[in-house]
This record gives sequence, structure tokens and C-alpha cells, in this order.
Amino acid sequence: MAWALVILAGLFETGFALSLKASNGFTRLVPSVLFVVFAAASFSLLATGLRSLPVGPAYAVWTGIGAVGTAVAGMVFLDESTEVLKLISIVLIVAGVVGLQLTSTAH
Repeated sequence: MAWALVILAGLFETGFALSLKASNGFTRLVPSVLFVVFAAASFSLLATGLRSLPVGPAYAVWTGIGAVGTAVAGMVFLDESTEVLKLISIVLIVAGVVGLQLTSTAH
């Protein structure tokens, strides 16, 4: 259950990053409010998950989902570049998160 919370928190991290972009420096109300809601949900879910998970792997999963989700969403929805190096870097982020997860000890 704790891992599900961290994964959901990572998805909300993607949401708050995209909302931050859409807020145009907090000059647009709806994206600014969404940023606050998504950020609060993300941090709250992460904090709850960390009650029973090791911080290193859990934080890596949270930030990894946020980073990869935001990068992919930027490419798909915001017309950002899809250069080969960017795609390889995304794969490396995922590999790093998986590696940390595989080497963590369960509590």
C-alpha cells in the first residue's frame, strides 16, 4: 500500500510541474490553484508512504516518476523535443530508480 501512495504522489508531482508551467509564473488563477492542490497531495502522499518505506528508494521513485512523467508529458502535450539523448536520459532515470529499488532492504 505504501508503494502505491508513493507512485500516486509521483503522478501528482507531474501534475504540479505541469500546472506550474501553465500558471505562467502564478499569473493564471486556475493553474496556480491546481499547482497548490497537486503539490499538497503529492507531498502528503509521499509523507504517508515514508512512514513505512526507506527514504532513499521511496524518494527516488517519487522524483523519478515526476521527472519522467513531466518530460514525457512535455514531449506529448507541450511540443517539446524528442531528441534521442533526451529519450536515453529518461531510460537512464528509470534504470536508476529500478536499481535503487532492487538494492533496498525491506522494512
